[in-house]
Amino acid sequence: MEPTRDCPLFGGAFSAILPTGAIDVSDLRPVPDNQEVFCHPVTDQSLIVELLELQAHVLGEGAARYHFEDVGGVQGARAVHVESVQPLSLENLALRGCCQEAWVLSGKQQVAKENQQVAKDVTLHQALLRLPQYQTDLLLTFNQPLTDNRSSLGPENLSPPPWSLGEFEQLVTSLTLHDPNIFGPQ
Repeated sequence: MEPTRDCPLFGGAFSAILPTGAIDVSDLRPVPDNQEVFCHPVTDQSLIVELLELQAHVLGEGAARYHFEDVGGVQGARAVHVESVQPLSLENLALRGCCQEAWVLSGKQQVAKENQQVAKDVTLHQALLRLPQYQTDLLLTFNQPLTDNRSSLGPENLSPPPWSLGEFEQLVTSLTLHDPNIFGPQ
């Protein structure tokens, strides 16, 4: 099994430690320029790192809720439920020098995948890192479908285990900015 690795993101402007086996979705299909998307090789889990416009009209916990509901709207979620929102300690972040505030939200949404009619329950964990000096909200999302559809092909010991919340936390805390020019002229 390959170890977690410090992976370049957004052309090397950022880097972060990704979970074992993360597959870059841009190798499989088009991904918007403001996103880095990774999927688990066996489960339906995914990780998304997004550079979004700073939503200065929402503050604190409300900003985390705003982005959670916005993601639900974009995905056509049929039900959106926030379970918890908590501040994230800046001292644990590699981005602490440029992050003004950070929030972690957990919730559930009912979402139908592309070209499917049936909506499935998905647990979402989101970390919102607010970078007002760059007019950017950095949103990291860990999608965990409630039913884990692991493939039954091959020996179980060869399949990587599902990603854990700890691996998502490692992604969030290890996210490092290398080139602020990604945000354009300041």
